[in-house]
Amino acid sequence: MNSPNPQDPAARDDSAVICSAKGCRAAAVWVLAWNNPKLHTPDRRKTWLACEEHREHLSQFLGVRGFLKDVVTLEEWEASAAGS
Repeated sequence: MNSPNPQDPAARDDSAVICSAKGCRAAAVWVLAWNNPKLHTPDRRKTWLACEEHREHLSQFLGVRGFLKDVVTLEEWEASAAGS
């Protein structure tokens, strides 16, 4: 697995939105919002992007560590970002 995608998916061009799983070049359709409570304030959300194939694996990776806060479709994430 690679490091998290450093760019906000809502600010990226759709053609460039790819899965954060190591070596995966598939289009992302999920946003995994997370935070590390030892490093981030409770309201801070970092994001990883996931394709259908890697959504569960990336969710489990973050969940086991207690980091996973939310999993939403990229479409929902972009709509909520546009409304803020």
